[in-house]
Amino acid sequence: MLNLGHWRVDRLADIDPVRLPAGRGFPQLSQAMLREHADRLGPRFIDPVTLELLISFHTWVLRRDGLTILVDTCIGDHKDRPARPDWHQRDTNWLERLAALGVSPESVDRVMCTHMHADHLGWNTRLEGGQWVPTFPNARYLMAEVEYRHWARRYETEGAGLNHGSFADSVLPVVARGQADMVSMSHRLEGGLCLEPASGHTPGTVLIHVEDAGHHGVLTGDILHHPFQLREPAMPSAYCEDPVEASRVRVALCERFADTATQILTAHFPAPSVGRIVRDRSHFDFVFTGEVRS
Repeated sequence: MLNLGHWRVDRLADIDPVRLPAGRGFPQLSQAMLREHADRLGPRFIDPVTLELLISFHTWVLRRDGLTILVDTCIGDHKDRPARPDWHQRDTNWLERLAALGVSPESVDRVMCTHMHADHLGWNTRLEGGQWVPTFPNARYLMAEVEYRHWARRYETEGAGLNHGSFADSVLPVVARGQADMVSMSHRLEGGLCLEPASGHTPGTVLIHVEDAGHHGVLTGDILHHPFQLREPAMPSAYCEDPVEASRVRVALCERFADTATQILTAHFPAPSVGRIVRDRSHFDFVFTGEVRS
C-alpha cells in the first residue's frame, strides 16, 4: 500500500510472476546484453539460467474520500485466448482478493486503462449467463477516445479476433451497456488525477498522473515493461505500434522524472512495482519504493 497525498494506492496482482522470453518482447536485446542485465539486476528480475524476463500483470486500486478507481484491469477470467495459454480460460480468485482490499465490484466508481491491449482490460467484463457484462456495474469506464476509435476502426476490418478477442469481449460490452465515457487524452478528473498523451505503444496510450498535497505519482502503463529498460530506454519493444515514438516517449519520461520525488507506478515490474527513476552516470536506474539504493 502506498499513499499519494490523500490517495491510498494498492496493487492487486492478476498473474505474478510471468516469464517472458526476452527475444519475444525485445528482439534487439542480445544474449550478452541480457547476461549483463541479469548480473546487475539479479534473479528477481531475470532468470539467471534461462535469461527470461520476470514481469507481473497487476491492477492499481486508487481510493480517497469514498471514491474508488481501478487502473488497468489485467487479463480477466474465462476469456478465450488460445494464442496465450497463460491467459486462456482462467478461473481465479482475483475478485475475492479485490474484496479482501475492501472493494466490491459494486463500489468501484471509475475504471481506466492506460491503453487497450488485452492484458490491460480483461477484468472490464465478466461472464454472466453466457454473456459478457461489465464487472463493475456502477462504474463509469473512461476510455481515451483516440484509443477507442483506433481499435474500433481495426475491428471493422479484422473482426472479433482482434487483439486476442479483447475488444469484442472486454470493451464493446461496456459500450453497449452505456457505461463508457469517451474522453480526451488530456482529460482531468477529480482529486488531482489527469491524463497525459503518451502515444507510441498504441495511438491512444496515456500516462495517468496523481497529484495531491505535494505528492506526485505517474501510472506509466506499457511505456515501461521491465527494469532493464531504464538502462536501454531507446530500445524498441516488439509490442509497440510505433516503436520510434514509443522509445522517444520512454526516454523523455526518464529524463523528466529522474532524481525527482515522483513515484513511478509501473504496469509490469515485479512487486512492489513502484519506485523512483534515478540517474546513474550516463544511464538511468530504478529504485523500488522501500528499497535503499546501494
